[in-house]
Amino acid sequence: MSDQLKGRNVIITGAGSVTGIGAGLAYGLAERGANIAVCDINEEGTEKVAGDIADRFGVRTIAITVDVTNRAQMQKMVKETVSAFGQLDVMINNAGIIEHATFLDMTEQSWHRLMDINAMGAMIGIQEAAKQMIAQGKGGKIINMSSIASRQSYPAFAHYCASKWAVAALSQAAARQFAEHKINVNCMGPGIVKTAMLDGLDREFVSKGLTKLPGEAIHDLSVGIPLGRYSLPSDLVGTAAFLASSDSDYMTGQNILCDGGMVML
Repeated sequence: MSDQLKGRNVIITGAGSVTGIGAGLAYGLAERGANIAVCDINEEGTEKVAGDIADRFGVRTIAITVDVTNRAQMQKMVKETVSAFGQLDVMINNAGIIEHATFLDMTEQSWHRLMDINAMGAMIGIQEAAKQMIAQGKGGKIINMSSIASRQSYPAFAHYCASKWAVAALSQAAARQFAEHKINVNCMGPGIVKTAMLDGLDREFVSKGLTKLPGEAIHDLSVGIPLGRYSLPSDLVGTAAFLASSDSDYMTGQNILCDGGMVML
């Protein structure tokens, strides 16, 4: 087990799905020595992931049920993490959702739902983590989950794309705001990642008659990836570990795409 993150205390939101990106990061960072606050609106999944990490890696873990759109709950999440671990070193705002809607089919309800969870949730997470890190006076790392959709927009997911562009914009603004406190704020932008959320999107395509067979949408979305395959949550761990460690102390305000080469700028 690497000790790259030994002793670092990390919050990861949206980490309650065993096959999700958040849980994948939780396992990977714990393997590198980090203590993990596993946070999600899914109480059962959160406790399962936290317990499994503690058993496998021997690091300290806590499970916190949280709705990222609720500031009081987010404040409580930070407070519980600091109470359990002593301080907060790394905040990973990963919680997010996606749904299909052509541009003319988007509704105000779906727009607000995606923007609230994906963008406002990240905003609140940045704010509450920064307040704690400023009070501690030791700097810190804030990592926000963007997407390839924060660089290129797609008509089947326009509201999702807008939310991820917002995450990237918030990250740049926060990077400038908190640099004087030695708080680094960066984004990670995955491409096509095989998770339960992607499987749900695949089923949505089938139910709407957009594809005929299970797995067809995932295949179609993955065609043309230069590295020849979709990614798994484990493919994102190295970048997250870098951004969470002292190795990235001179990097802030960046949006790093981890997409197998789908978007090249």
